[in-house]
Amino acid sequence: MKQKTRSEVLNYKEYSTVGTPLLILHGLFGSHSNWGIHSNFFSNFFRVIGVDLRNHGASPHHDEQDYEVMAADVYELLDFLDIDCCCMIGHSMGGKVAMQLALDRPCMMDRLIVVDISPVTYPARAGGHLAMIDAMEALELALFKSRDDVDTALLPHIPDQSTRQFMLTNLVRTDSGFKWRLNLRAIKENYDNLRLAPDAKFKFTGKVLFLNGEFSRYIVDDHHAQIQSHFPNAEFETISDAGHWLHAEQPLKFQQAVKNFLKI
Repeated sequence: MKQKTRSEVLNYKEYSTVGTPLLILHGLFGSHSNWGIHSNFFSNFFRVIGVDLRNHGASPHHDEQDYEVMAADVYELLDFLDIDCCCMIGHSMGGKVAMQLALDRPCMMDRLIVVDISPVTYPARAGGHLAMIDAMEALELALFKSRDDVDTALLPHIPDQSTRQFMLTNLVRTDSGFKWRLNLRAIKENYDNLRLAPDAKFKFTGKVLFLNGEFSRYIVDDHHAQIQSHFPNAEFETISDAGHWLHAEQPLKFQQAVKNFLKI
């Protein structure tokens, strides 16, 4: 495979250059910067690389988006960085990307931490992600003078403040005004692909930790049989007093669980 240039691969930030490579993959609507606290912490032990997945952060925009092409993106980044094997943390959508890569190229994955997601197909939810995309696309950003104005405009459509503030991390100012750095159109058109389970032609027999939040329903007992059919050496752990964003809600508990699994 011809190696790509820096501008052709996924955008990334290298937090350290010494130790076993540890890639961190964010979830839907996120970016590597959302994981900065944990990336800095784990950089004391690993060569940490935070990644922006396609159509997110500062990574290239593409019309196509599913877990096979996203896993291929990460593989190309590993090739660019001359990494033959790594550990990986993937949250939500990023967890599915990481699972797909482990299933496609098991020799490249040492240990995997999947954060609050299962290798299953999830149902679409009314008023969920697509409704948020519609609300964001509907704004004429050229008319807004401040981030607070955009926040106020989104309030009727995204009433939860923490969710709204998270979405606003994707609002960037340019010479011509504000814009969303997300490729909202492509994410919307490919959203059904993102609900799907990873394509599991093979098994990954390495060590995998499935880490879920106590109040989240993204990993439930009914998923365990399917998880273990693809990842026979899977381990499970629940973070108490946390939901889907368990790494943000209980950062110390999250770090300790990862440290125990990676034997730091």
